[in-house]
Amino acid sequence: MSKQLLMLVGDYAEDYETMVPFQFLIGLGYVVHAVCPDKKSGDHIATAIHDFEGEQTYSEKRGHNFAINYDFDAVNPEDYVGLVIPGGRAPEYLRMNARVVEIVQAFDAAQKPIAAVCHGAQLLAAANVLQGKTCSAYPACSVEVKLAGGTYADIAVTDAVTDGHLVTAPAWPAHPAWLAQFVKLLGAEIRI
Repeated sequence: MSKQLLMLVGDYAEDYETMVPFQFLIGLGYVVHAVCPDKKSGDHIATAIHDFEGEQTYSEKRGHNFAINYDFDAVNPEDYVGLVIPGGRAPEYLRMNARVVEIVQAFDAAQKPIAAVCHGAQLLAAANVLQGKTCSAYPACSVEVKLAGGTYADIAVTDAVTDGHLVTAPAWPAHPAWLAQFVKLLGAEIRI
């Protein structure tokens, strides 16, 4: 049986940060359960496309519908080898859900690999798992990383950073970097 990963998503999660890792990790043979509070398998979320077009911050456009493939209420963190937290708008309200925070804390307490991209750091901060950790995020989230006791990694948008069992990146252009680091933490070996 394939190893299982959990992906926490919600409406207006960033499209690329949801779709690309989901498909990539399935392509490597993992079972990825994409879940959202108050949604069941077969429901969907709306995603948002964030782009960097020269303004002071990213632009936001409506993305695709993304299918939830597992019931949030059935999640048991012990069943998974790793956690993926896409960015976008979803983390800003998912962090207010006590069960979501408990799930993140359970992965952290068990020292299981956690990957968070972009605004996913908001959820890590709310779960109080950044104390003493180096964490990258979208620059607007750097304040939350610091307030949560973490060290903000101000890295290129194409880079990622690993600190222990935590892999973080500023945004979707870092997919090659953070996915490679996450898969390595999961113990996978990719040969070409």
